[in-house]
Amino acid sequence: MIGIFRRSLRSFTIGQFTLGLSGIIVLFSALTVLLLSTFVEQRAISELAQKDARQTSELVFQSLYSAMRKGWDKQEIHDIIQRLNETLPNAKIRVFRGDPVVAQFGEINGERAIRDQDDLLRQALGQGKEVLQQSQDSLRYLYPLLVREECQACHQAEIGAVNGVVDITFPIQNLKVSLAFVIRSVIAYFAIILTIICCAVYFKLRFFVAFPIRRFVGLIDEIIQHTDLTRRLDQKPSHLSEIQKLSDHFNCLLSTIQDYQDRLRTYSDHDPLTGTYNRRKFEDFLKLEVDRSRRHGHAFSLIMIDVDNFKHINDTYGHPVGDLALKELASVLRHRLRRTDVLARLGGDEFAILLPDTPQPQGESTAEALRRAISETVVRLPVGKTRVQASFGMVSFPDNGEDVEKLTIAMDVAMYKAKRLGKNLVATLDASEEGLMMEVFNRGQQVQRALIEDRVIPFFQPISLPDSGKPYAYEVLARIRDEDAILPAAAFIETAEELGLDRAIDETVFRKGLAEAARVGLTGVKLFFNLSARTIGDTAWMRALPQVIRDAGLQPSQVVLELTEREALPNFDKLIELMGDLRATGLAFALDDFGSGFSSFLYLKYLSVDYVKIEGSFVRHMTTDHRDRIMVEHIHSMARQFGLKTIAEFVEDEETNRLLQEMGVDLGQGYHYGRPRETLE
Repeated sequence: MIGIFRRSLRSFTIGQFTLGLSGIIVLFSALTVLLLSTFVEQRAISELAQKDARQTSELVFQSLYSAMRKGWDKQEIHDIIQRLNETLPNAKIRVFRGDPVVAQFGEINGERAIRDQDDLLRQALGQGKEVLQQSQDSLRYLYPLLVREECQACHQAEIGAVNGVVDITFPIQNLKVSLAFVIRSVIAYFAIILTIICCAVYFKLRFFVAFPIRRFVGLIDEIIQHTDLTRRLDQKPSHLSEIQKLSDHFNCLLSTIQDYQDRLRTYSDHDPLTGTYNRRKFEDFLKLEVDRSRRHGHAFSLIMIDVDNFKHINDTYGHPVGDLALKELASVLRHRLRRTDVLARLGGDEFAILLPDTPQPQGESTAEALRRAISETVVRLPVGKTRVQASFGMVSFPDNGEDVEKLTIAMDVAMYKAKRLGKNLVATLDASEEGLMMEVFNRGQQVQRALIEDRVIPFFQPISLPDSGKPYAYEVLARIRDEDAILPAAAFIETAEELGLDRAIDETVFRKGLAEAARVGLTGVKLFFNLSARTIGDTAWMRALPQVIRDAGLQPSQVVLELTEREALPNFDKLIELMGDLRATGLAFALDDFGSGFSSFLYLKYLSVDYVKIEGSFVRHMTTDHRDRIMVEHIHSMARQFGLKTIAEFVEDEETNRLLQEMGVDLGQGYHYGRPRETLE
C-alpha cells in the first residue's frame, strides 16, 4: 500500500493534477483571505471605535461645558458624569482635571493618585494628544480638553493648554460581532465563487485536454501492442487549437514513420540504386531454393556477373555516371528474366541471378543470352554513349554444390575463371578443374580475411654497405600473420595477384611501413617498397604518394619504389611520364631482379631509375660459378656507366660479400646482413 501511495505521488493523471491544484488554490486563497480579514477586522474596529469614542467625548465635553457656563460646582459635575454613565450603561466615563484647573480650583480627592499610577492618563495630560488603547473586548479612549479662547473667560490658562481629559472605556463586542459577520459572509461568498471557478476549470481541462491526451496514449498503446502504424487520431479530438494541431502533427508523424518503415523494409530487401534484391535477400532465396530442390529433386542454376573494367567508367566519367550504367545494366537483365527468376546486386559491380527449375544446359544458354544482350546494349550517359561487357560464372545444383556455402563459392570461382580466360564470356566448372579452382579461391579468401582482420603486416630486411655491414636502407616486405605463424609473400602473393588483391596488400604494407619508420624516427636510411602492376597502373594513387609520405611524417627522398619487367611492361608509356613526375618530388626508383628477363637492358635505357638490384640467382652462386660472377661484374659495370647504384641480392656468406667488395658493388641484401624482422628497432 505504501509503495502504491509513493508511486501515485510520483505519477498522476492530468485530472488528478488539476483537481489537486484546484484544491490547493482554494485552500491557499481561503487562508489568505482569512488572514487579511483578521487584519482588516482589527483595523476597522480600531478606526470605528476611535471615531465613536471621539463623538462620545465631544458629547461629554459639551455637556460639561454647558453646565460650566451656567456656573457649576464639583457636585454638579459629578452628577452630570453619573447621568452620562447611566445613559451609556456599557460605557465608563471619567473626567480628570488638568494642571491649570487644579492650580485654579484645587484638587479633587483621589484624582492625584490615579494620575500618578496611570501612564496613559499622564501622557494625554502632558502631551495634549488623543490616546487609544484597545484590548480583546474593550476600548479606552482619552480625549484631552484643550483651552480655547472662550475658555479663558473662566480659566486662567493659555490657549492650547490641557484643562482636563475625558476618559471613556466601552466594550467593542457588538461592533466586532457585526463586522466579523460581514467579513465572514464575504469570505464565504468568495470561497463559493472560487470553488465554482476551480471546478469549471477542472472539468474544462479534463474535457479539452485530459481526454484528448488519454486518447493519444491509448492510440500509442494500441500501436505498440499491435505494431499497426495505420491507426490515426480522430479529426477533431478537441476544440482547442493547440490540441488540434497536436493531433494533426501526431497523425503526420505516424504517416512519416509508416513511410519510413516501408522504406526500411524495402531497403532491407532491395538495393536502393538498382531496385534489385540485395545480397542478404538473395541468400534467403537461395536457402529456400536449396531446401525446395532437395525435397522435390529439382535442379536449378546460379549465375554471377561482374562488369569488366567498370573501374574505367568510374575513373573516366565519375561515380554518378557509373551508377547510371549499373542501373541500365540491371534494367537489361530484369527485362530478359522470367518472373520467377531472382536478380540481386551483391555489391559494387557484381550481380547474381537465381534460375529456379533450370538445369545446367538451360542455365548456360540463359547466361550466354544475357551476356550478348549486355554487350549489344548501348548505355546512354549524360556525357555520351558507351558499351559495357561482363564476365559470367554459371553453376548448378546439385552438380557444383549441394548447400548454400558450396554453391556460393562455386559461383565466385566460375566468375573468376571467366575473368582469367579473357573476360566477356560465360564460364562453368567441371569436375576436373573444380578442385583446383576451389583451392585457388579458398586461398584468396584467406588473403581477403587477412586484409579485413588487419593481419597483413610489413617486415623489414636491411640493405647494407658490403664493407661495413651498416644498413643503408630497408626493403619493406609483405607478410601475413596466421595465428602463431608468419606467412612469407611467396605463400600468397601469386593468389592475391590472380584475385586482384595485390593492390590492397601494397597499400596496407606501404601505409604500415611508413608508420613504423615514423614511430622510430628513422633518418638517414631509406625504405624500398615493391609495387604490383595493378598498383602502378593506378595513376591517381601513385601521384598522391608524395603527400601520403609527408602526411606520415617522412620525406619523399626517403622512399624508393621497386619495379620489375612484369610491372613495367603493361604500363610502359604511362610509367615513363609518371616516373619523371615522381622523381621530381624526391622519390627514387629501383629496377628489381635485373638480368632475369630479356628486356632488362631495354628498360635500363628508357626508364629513369636510381638503383639496379642484381638478380639473386647470379649472386648466390658467383663464388662457385665463374659465369655468374661474370654476369654480376658486367651488370655492375654497365649500371655504373649509367650513373646508377647497384644492389646485390641473396648475399648469404662472407665470401660472396668479399667478392662484391672487390667488384665495387655498392650495396648488398641477404641473410648475411640480416633476416627480415617485424620492427625497425
